[in-house]
Amino acid sequence: MTTPKTAARQAEALRERIRHHDYRYYVLAQPEISDAEYDALMRELLALEQKHPELVTPDSPTQRVGGAVSEGFRPVKHAVPMRSLDNAFDVETLAAWHRRVQKGVGEAPHHYTVELKIDGVGIALVYEHGVLARAATRGDGETGEDVTANAKTIRAIPLRLRGSPPALLEVRGEIYMTLADFARYNEQAARQGLETFANPRNAAAGSLRQKDPKMTATRPLRFFVHSYGMVEGAEFQSHWEFLQTCKALGLPITDHAQRRDTFQQVLSDCRDLESRRDRLNYEADGVVIKVDELALQQRLGSTWKSPRWAIAYKFAAHEASTQIEHVIFSVGRMGTVTPVAKLKPVSCGGVTISSVSLHNFDEIRRLGVRVGDWVMIRRAGEVIPQVIKVLESKRTGAEKPIPVPKTCPVCGGAIAKEKEDEVAYRCVNPACPALLVRRLIHFAGREAMDIEGLGEAVAEQLAAAPWFKSLADIYRLTKAQLLTFELFGEKRAENLLQAIQASKSRGLARVLYGLGIRHVGEKAALVLAERFGSMDALMEADEEQLRNVPEVGPVMAAAIRLALKPPQARRLIEQLRRAGVKLTQDVVRGPKPLEGVSIVLTGELSAFSRDEAEALIHQLGGKSGSDVSKKTDYLVIGDHPGSKLEKAKSLGVKILNEEAFKKLLRSEK
Repeated sequence: MTTPKTAARQAEALRERIRHHDYRYYVLAQPEISDAEYDALMRELLALEQKHPELVTPDSPTQRVGGAVSEGFRPVKHAVPMRSLDNAFDVETLAAWHRRVQKGVGEAPHHYTVELKIDGVGIALVYEHGVLARAATRGDGETGEDVTANAKTIRAIPLRLRGSPPALLEVRGEIYMTLADFARYNEQAARQGLETFANPRNAAAGSLRQKDPKMTATRPLRFFVHSYGMVEGAEFQSHWEFLQTCKALGLPITDHAQRRDTFQQVLSDCRDLESRRDRLNYEADGVVIKVDELALQQRLGSTWKSPRWAIAYKFAAHEASTQIEHVIFSVGRMGTVTPVAKLKPVSCGGVTISSVSLHNFDEIRRLGVRVGDWVMIRRAGEVIPQVIKVLESKRTGAEKPIPVPKTCPVCGGAIAKEKEDEVAYRCVNPACPALLVRRLIHFAGREAMDIEGLGEAVAEQLAAAPWFKSLADIYRLTKAQLLTFELFGEKRAENLLQAIQASKSRGLARVLYGLGIRHVGEKAALVLAERFGSMDALMEADEEQLRNVPEVGPVMAAAIRLALKPPQARRLIEQLRRAGVKLTQDVVRGPKPLEGVSIVLTGELSAFSRDEAEALIHQLGGKSGSDVSKKTDYLVIGDHPGSKLEKAKSLGVKILNEEAFKKLLRSEK
């Protein structure tokens, strides 16, 4: 049996191994193990900490994902202002800066550092005795926002520094996404029906300011250091020494940093890096040149907004002007309606551009773009070109606004936002061919029809088949059809057909949730199914009848009517009925086992989603609350329980772990 001392040693050894591999990956770019092996180490440490929660430390790698959802970001005043740099857009301006530096330092020998300027989001990290204490955005340079919880989810940011760090160290750097990670994230987000981003910088900025740190943790963010604000307990003689110290402490620096003796070498570096910009795996918009010696930096000083000892040499943008001839609306396989501008073909960065995504209708409003407008487009690296501004001086008055389409351009069904705070409009017709993949994955999910074996890869192959037109076609699949797919052999085809057959008896609540109606989760689907009893009754209900159902408000009622009213949706329901899918709900009449029992959930449950657990409680007559009070009968805790646990203890509320919760449900059924 593992003793507490042995467990503590094992936990610390695992933490050190994980920190070592983070250092090899993010600082040295020399990984020693695969992602799967790294994940196995994390799982081992997480299991050990779950068994011995007293061993969890704030700087443990397991604490990167978690934290409460923020209602807003607290302002943070920077002890040392985060100044911006002056820019040089040509060699002449850069040479003039060099002459000013020479005049300022006189006869003192000096060197330069050259660092690639990644187009990311500025951040300041404060380490106290080597442990990350605070992270803040740049803001206006004087005051930023506290994003500590989000920064802790970024693996490239060490929670504890290596070696012997200073007592206090504030480093400044950039949060960014590589182009490869950006492309993969956007592709995955599109498959899941989530918001996509216009470019890596926007993606990094949006990810860093997520209110829920768990969302930030899903984004492939990286980080590198370029300067510092404060330091106590150490002294640096030069910027180059600072960069090398950061590297030794486990803080990543740009992989294109050089120390140069002459200005001619600096110019050569600028030309070389600009010529290689399109081969880099991240967006870079220039080179930062600094006087290396810190004593000379102090002598040169700063203006009210910029240091005199540093300058940013900006790369020439790949830009061109052209005219928008018309706009089409494409529908992704997840149902997102995207406006695409068709352009007069123009050469930009060596490539002929004839179309460009306008991303969403919020972006159209932000740019103020219209059909017929002359626009400036930019192409950076290998990323898709984007419209950066409208050339209003070239307007003739014949330009036309770009309205949100009223119907889906693929199926003619209605389009709407799935959530009020989202920017994306999506087709809400469950039978729309454009969003069949997304609907299939959701419909077959465990919380819906629970069709084991019908995952993403199978859904994509089914949707690509010319004879597969709607969700109901799942129930017309034959073994011969499945065997035409490369994924299937005899046994797999038989297993999937058996799972499909079993799903027919799931009942109305599962079908209703599986249809993916906006705002209707598992709990609401169960309430609706129990209230109306059949799909026919639900489809005939008007908005007033729907609003009278507990858990259903005006927004959900409108969404249900919007989803079930169109002829396409009614045809799908009829096809499901003919296939033998159960469209009624078995309702428990009379007293229910958990009648009047109040249960609150906290933490992450492994066997249930939050909606599924609440639906089970409701099905047995119980109430699922959001806050612990004296009237709460049970608090069910999963992994990483929040403040509700302490409140429940203080109030004497009975606390159940997940196993005890399952026993309660079994005993009451």
